[in-house]
Amino acid sequence: MRGVEFLRKVKRMGESRGISVRFETKRGKGSHGTLYFGISRTILQDLKKELPPGTLHAMLRQLGLTIKDFE
Repeated sequence: MRGVEFLRKVKRMGESRGISVRFETKRGKGSHGTLYFGISRTILQDLKKELPPGTLHAMLRQLGLTIKDFE
């Protein structure tokens, strides 16, 4: 899954659950940015690159989500 796909899915999930979601590029270095999901946050890498499986699972854990939430 690419970063842009991850961001799109998290935004859709936030809308359906009534949770605010925002992505701030100014709160990161280079191509990184901070993704806020309610009160949780994680760092999102370059939106164009594939997310490694370990990174994806760590980001989901930081946001309080599971891989099943994406299915």
